[in-house]
Amino acid sequence: MFRIAVCDDEKCFCKTVKKYVGNYLIKKDIPFEIDTFVSGKDLIALGHDIVKYAIIFLDVNMDEINGIKTAQKIREYSSEIYIVFVTAYIDYSLEGYKVNAERYILKNNINLEDSIFECMDSVFAKLKHLVLKRKFVFNECKKNISLEKIVYVESKLHKLEFHVIEERMMTYSMYGTLNAVEKELLEFGFLRIHQSFLVNLRYIKKVTGYHAILDDEQMLPIPKTRYRDVKNAFIAYIGEL
Repeated sequence: MFRIAVCDDEKCFCKTVKKYVGNYLIKKDIPFEIDTFVSGKDLIALGHDIVKYAIIFLDVNMDEINGIKTAQKIREYSSEIYIVFVTAYIDYSLEGYKVNAERYILKNNINLEDSIFECMDSVFAKLKHLVLKRKFVFNECKKNISLEKIVYVESKLHKLEFHVIEERMMTYSMYGTLNAVEKELLEFGFLRIHQSFLVNLRYIKKVTGYHAILDDEQMLPIPKTRYRDVKNAFIAYIGEL
């Protein structure tokens, strides 16, 4: 779930930004939640819970606590949240630099929706390069693994085998269901190509002859009932690169 906050003391404009951001995420078919705040004070009152947001759109000119001071407080909790200033005046560039703002968007821009879409494109381009890790409790050990290093997960009866690229290809096992792992990894580019295989799309070289051909030429089967969906998902993924 992609979570975003919009903070602006102009309720009407707050709703407008929420609408445009929502339009973008719907278009991209990304599950999301957008929370709105009418003051910086209300936003930073969340404390550490503020880290649940991936992006925060902030009005600069707010009463009580302006957007710059709000951003400074946000940075006390997280350096990873993308902060986007939405303002009627571009005269805070130095302050924005200090809090590592992603960009400024002008309120009076007649192409406001386009500007928001462009901003979201930029954020998602950067997010693709983040190294996302998860902690797994394997039978062999407890291990933090970069998700981009997992090539595929195979289900064998009640055991799962994780095939992971490290200094060499490693296999780690754990008890569980592939359905549960699929739910956890689906949004990170993993595709269920078979009842027994969940594959990281980045390692599929081609899909042909009812098989997924991996970079190392390994062939994983795709049943006829899934083949068209897998093929389309692979084509869509290649198109996004």
